[in-house]
Amino acid sequence: MSLLRIPVAAIGAGGGAMAYMSYKVDELQREYVPDWMKDAFAKANGFLQDINFSDLELPDLPDLSKFKLSDVSSDAIPAIPGMAKAAEKFDELTSAALEASEMSQLPTQAEVVMKKATQNHGSLPPPDEDLMVLTKKLIEVRNLLKTVDNNAKMTLPSIVVIGSQSSGKSSVLEAIVGHEFLPKGNNMVTRRPIELTLIHTPDSKEEFAEFPQLGLGKVHDFKNVQRTLTDLNLAVPDTECVSNSPIELRVYSPNVPDLTLVDLPGYIQIHNRNQPAVLKEKIADLCESYIREPNIILAVCSADVDLANSEALRASRKVDPSGKRTIGVVTKMDLVEEETGVGILKNKDYPLQLGYVGVVCKKTGPDVDSQAIIRSEDAFFGNHPAYRSNRLMVGTSTLRRRLMEVLEDHMGRSLHKISDAVQTELDEARYQFKVHYNDRRISAESYVAESIDTLKQKFKEFAKQFGKPQVREEVRSMLEQRLLDICADVYWSDSRVSNLPRLCLSDPFWQGRLDVSSGALTKSGVGRSSVQLVVDVLMRNMERLTSTEPWVHHAEGRQKVMDFSNDLLRAKFHTAVDQVENTIKPYKFEVECTELEWQEGQKRAVATLEKQLAEAQQGLQVIKSTVGRRKLRNAIKYVQKADREASFRKQQSATSNELETGPSEVLDNPDHPAFNLKLMERAREALDLQSRATLLQTRVGALRSRQCSTADNKACCPEVFLSVVAEKLTYTAVMFIWVELLNEFFFQLPREIDNKLYYDLSRKEIMAFAKENPVVAKHLEVQEKKTTLEIVMEKLRELQRKR
Repeated sequence: MSLLRIPVAAIGAGGGAMAYMSYKVDELQREYVPDWMKDAFAKANGFLQDINFSDLELPDLPDLSKFKLSDVSSDAIPAIPGMAKAAEKFDELTSAALEASEMSQLPTQAEVVMKKATQNHGSLPPPDEDLMVLTKKLIEVRNLLKTVDNNAKMTLPSIVVIGSQSSGKSSVLEAIVGHEFLPKGNNMVTRRPIELTLIHTPDSKEEFAEFPQLGLGKVHDFKNVQRTLTDLNLAVPDTECVSNSPIELRVYSPNVPDLTLVDLPGYIQIHNRNQPAVLKEKIADLCESYIREPNIILAVCSADVDLANSEALRASRKVDPSGKRTIGVVTKMDLVEEETGVGILKNKDYPLQLGYVGVVCKKTGPDVDSQAIIRSEDAFFGNHPAYRSNRLMVGTSTLRRRLMEVLEDHMGRSLHKISDAVQTELDEARYQFKVHYNDRRISAESYVAESIDTLKQKFKEFAKQFGKPQVREEVRSMLEQRLLDICADVYWSDSRVSNLPRLCLSDPFWQGRLDVSSGALTKSGVGRSSVQLVVDVLMRNMERLTSTEPWVHHAEGRQKVMDFSNDLLRAKFHTAVDQVENTIKPYKFEVECTELEWQEGQKRAVATLEKQLAEAQQGLQVIKSTVGRRKLRNAIKYVQKADREASFRKQQSATSNELETGPSEVLDNPDHPAFNLKLMERAREALDLQSRATLLQTRVGALRSRQCSTADNKACCPEVFLSVVAEKLTYTAVMFIWVELLNEFFFQLPREIDNKLYYDLSRKEIMAFAKENPVVAKHLEVQEKKTTLEIVMEKLRELQRKR
């Protein structure tokens, strides 16, 4: 028995020392030791705890600090093979145990180690790269698939965070990210789903966020992220409160794992008076649409609220009865007793296959950052031994790792299913691209360049066709119309015009009329009117050119072309007007005319009047065919008779009542059985056309007479002389309009088209322009879908080979 007492005592002392070492190491590992080391220590600790020393009854032992088994007399120990070597090993074990016991008396060293651990960016351990490879790659695949119009079979799982308002959802997400970035407020501030993608960047110390939908670039200040999210959420009107349109947010950091999370509005029990009555149902429906398969549910519950009343667990059990996709997160663990918290985390009352994770996430000061919150949380669990069981999951670090494991597991199990779905979609996209587009690839840039070239080519053809002869024809037509108006006002309305050209030479009246009519033409603002005419013609043609394919699909692009075309013309407008007015100024005082110019003017004048005559006769013929010759003839006779009687009545005294009845009563009565007001209007129109045709026939005959064959009788033939003046004005005006306006316009417009419609556009604007054409948009969509799916398929095959 005396021989057995010494080994037993040594074993007892060693076991006690190892237990104490295990306790101290467990205290340090929560702050500094990586997760993989924690697992190893947990297994060792469990092994030692399984050894039951309570059944051993040991006598008092001597001071072992001076005891060495090798000092025991060989006479006291029987000759046992290998005993000497065992004694040496025992001495080494005893020394190590005593050293550990001495180390336990040095709390200041442990505090130094803990201080160094907390300085290493909080208590968040660095992500496990091997664990995150699959998740990182599949998140890349997920982001690519979001750009494709895919079906539900090509959806990769995300972690959807649900919970009641004030359950601590925001604190949990911010602890995972390591920054405060979510909207805060007393009222309901989360009104839209926030699709949060965390991207681990181990080779960069830069931390920033991006809003892909907004194109704001890198946002390094997470306070700005918070303000942006608040503005986007509060943009949803109070009458609606909840929107299904998600907000995409990506966070790049070396301190986050690769995760995809979705934050949803919190469940409510009742609505306030400013919120719609159906708000509770709308939130429930929105959450239900996100927590369906294959997404993972992160059900956030408060520890101080009975789990039986948890809206998050109730909603998750509805779509995930067995709890295969649900992780429970119990917040505010510091508000309940230690036994109560342990009971919740043991996962017995409301079991979930993925278990519960307990967190605190409590802010301890007004300006404490998220890392300080996590350190405070670790200290809380470290001070409560019941939470140190390896069967319980506590702390944000554990939650992060658990989410990584679960997401990787679900994504790994979805790999083959996603691969099959992507391959099916890829085959369909390749078939469409082959059948509809013959494998012809296009780009937005090539389409824009081709559209611009088409427009410039059409403009070049128009510029060739719209030369000086065409410009002169436009200006001449305008001045000829003005000539006709002057003749109608000055000559044709005068009853003495029938004396022209026979009696004009002996009457100086007609010479004065000629000077008046000539001045009315030359001083009528020919410069401004002719330049404006050319500008209007150019703008009409630009509108015509941009109203054909493919520009008919690009309303904004057409407007741009019209705007800078107008800007170019307006920039030269006043200069051209001044130049034209200055060059025609001599014609305002005197116009010289050669015999050749007179003969050409006579031909143009005759042609102009004959054209007017033909138009009058055609208009009269249309009225006759519409009303009927006989009916029109009777109506004209009636109107003529009515006009004569009306004229006669005007000559009577005001008190005369003779002719109180007659045709005028019929004329004023649209219900008369023989005639009506509309017929009378047509009859009067026909009379005017007859009178005009008669006058024009007379004037054409006069212009063809011998008296109008020479320039000496210009006072007798005003139409010819005004035609000569109009021709001189036309040539002069067009010459300077061409130099000052058209040359510059034809030269600058193609360059403006290139600059404003191509070089000044961003890549996004070019793509938007191309997709305005539905045919091109469909072509690009199929092409982009095919290319994206090919990239996705290659990534999936690479992952399958590695697995």
